[in-house]
Amino acid sequence: MQKLILFDPDKCTGCRRCALACSLSKEGVFNSEKARIGVISFWDIGMHVPVFCQQCTKPLCADVCPVGAISRNKETGAMVLDANLCIGCKMCVIVCPLAGCLINPHSGTIIKCDLCGGDPQCVKYCEFGALEFVEADEVAYIKRKAGADKLAEALKRIA
Repeated sequence: MQKLILFDPDKCTGCRRCALACSLSKEGVFNSEKARIGVISFWDIGMHVPVFCQQCTKPLCADVCPVGAISRNKETGAMVLDANLCIGCKMCVIVCPLAGCLINPHSGTIIKCDLCGGDPQCVKYCEFGALEFVEADEVAYIKRKAGADKLAEALKRIA
């Protein structure tokens, strides 16, 4: 069964350890600009939201890629980018509704979460348990839905 990264908004402190673990794992440096996960902070209400690829069931990024550089890894369920095929057109960046496809500002290449081959480093180094790597079953869906409802309510208050 496919696994996914689940986010609990009540546990995130905005420490950005997830982004640093990601950049170190993928790029060999501590630089959150090179991470496949980012954290958006709403300082006025004290809320922090990690943003990362949701490994969509119907991925728009793969649909628009003119060279087929984005495909699903059958073992992990992750949508992975083949950098050797990518032509850098940035269509995936444009169509992703959740900012899962990113542009590395230092190289100009496309980067995205690939679940670290089934062992996501962001989850491993999330000290407060705001990120979990769980089976994509109904319980995980309910938790995600509850988190999304809380986030939606918080965003209504600041809008």
